[in-house]
Amino acid sequence: MSVETFVPSSSLISMTENAVRYFESRLKDEPGKLIRLSTKQSGCTGYAYVLDSVDAMEDGDEVVDINDNIKVAIASNALELVRNTEIDYVKEGINGVVKFNNPNVVNECGCGESFNVQ
Repeated sequence: MSVETFVPSSSLISMTENAVRYFESRLKDEPGKLIRLSTKQSGCTGYAYVLDSVDAMEDGDEVVDINDNIKVAIASNALELVRNTEIDYVKEGINGVVKFNNPNVVNECGCGESFNVQ
């Protein structure tokens, strides 16, 4: 006999209020678009986050409803890498930057381009 554990999609990722405002402003002229979060192999430590505005999710994507205006499709190969990640948007001087507060990260490169998990 096996036991399956149900993990609701909402535990995959979350967004701060600053990130919600940022993504709502980016999507306001693109009704129906999703934010797609994926990763790619990159940098000196392993992976980099990739954010895209897309028309539809891809096969295997997990969709998280942040609110009525924001839906995030998470690529199937990124699910375990980003589980429990909080997406934030912060101002650094005159620039705004999307930050990923990922509890799975065990190592990041010095420039912040890439990360690695166990």
